Amino acid sequence: MSERAEKAAEWVYRGVWRVLSDWFRVPEHPPTLPAAAGEFRLSFHPSRRYLSYMKLFFWILLVVIDLALLAGWIVVCIADAQVGMLLALPALVIIVVPGIIAYIMIHLRYDTMWYVMTDRSLRCRRGIWVIIEHTITFENVQNVHVKRGPVHYFFGISTVVVETAGASEREGESAFAVGNKAIMQGIGNPKEIRELIMERVDRSRSAGLGDEPSAATRREAAWGTAHRGVLREILEEVRALG
Repeated sequence: MSERAEKAAEWVYRGVWRVLSDWFRVPEHPPTLPAAAGEFRLSFHPSRRYLSYMKLFFWILLVVIDLALLAGWIVVCIADAQVGMLLALPALVIIVVPGIIAYIMIHLRYDTMWYVMTDRSLRCRRGIWVIIEHTITFENVQNVHVKRGPVHYFFGISTVVVETAGASEREGESAFAVGNKAIMQGIGNPKEIRELIMERVDRSRSAGLGDEPSAATRREAAWGTAHRGVLREILEEVRALG
C-alpha cells in the first residue's frame, strides 16, 4: 500500500476511534494494580515497532489475497467481458474494504495491549471484544528469559517470557499468556524490562526471608544478656532461701 493510502487508513482509524472503542468496549486506560503511595508503578504498550511488525504480515497476507482475487476477476473478464465489467465494482470493494477493516483491527489490537508493573506483580492485558488480563506475583516467578527471532531482530523487538512455578515448555507460548507464563510481546528494551522484573523478584524473595517477626519473637529479643543475668541471680537467691 502506498504512503498516501497508509495515511488515509490512519485517518480513518483515528476518526472512528471513539465509535470503535465504545462499540468494542475498549478500555482507554491501562489496568490497575494495588500499590502504596509512592510505590513503583510502570504502565506501557509494546514498542511502536511491534505495530510495524504486525503490519508486515498483514501486508503480505493482503497482497496474496488481493492478487488471487484480481486473478479471478481477470479470468472472468476473459471468459465474459460484460460479466467482468459488472463485477468490477464489487471486486474493488472486496479488495479494498477488508484491507481497511483489517488495518483498523491491527491498531485496535495494539492499543489494547498493556503491561503494568509494580514492586509486587505484573499484569498483562489484551483483547478487543473480550478483554483478557493475566497477573503474576514476583514472589512466584522462577525464570525470565528473552526471545528474538530473525524478523524480531530486523524490527528491534523481543518477547519477554515470565515463568512462574509449574511452567513447562509443553504449554507453548501463545500470543499473550498461558498457564503459568506471561508473554510480553513487542518489547523494545528487553534487557531493561528483564532487569526490572528480576530486581523485584529478588526483592520479594528477600522480603520473604525478612518478614516482620512475631510478637513472641520481639519479646524474646527484648530480653538481652543482662536481663537474663539478673533473672539468674534472682533464681539463685530464691533457691538459697529454700
